[in-house]
Amino acid sequence: MKNSFDEKILDEAKDWIESKQQVVLATVIQTWGSSPRAVGSRMIVNDKGDFSGSVSGGCVETAVVRECINLIKEKKICKKIEFKVSDQNAWDVGLACGGEIAIFLEQIK
Repeated sequence: MKNSFDEKILDEAKDWIESKQQVVLATVIQTWGSSPRAVGSRMIVNDKGDFSGSVSGGCVETAVVRECINLIKEKKICKKIEFKVSDQNAWDVGLACGGEIAIFLEQIK
């Protein structure tokens, strides 16, 4: 079964790449407890900070966009980021819902 939402953001990623922008694909790879998005949820971010799709919501997505831009600046291919309920960072970015989330970031070309 095709997911039209995924197709939309991947088509947009292709457009960004064709216009010479660098693009990172963020994918939810693990959740625990209360989480706004399910495993497999996706978001794309370009080097300008534009994004499409969703991996969480609110301040967590702001942190994900920042991590994606850093990945591009550091010229890294991929990175795993986690937001856990026990981390002060989770409260700082708004994951106070009692859940945990792991997101895999990868540059796509």
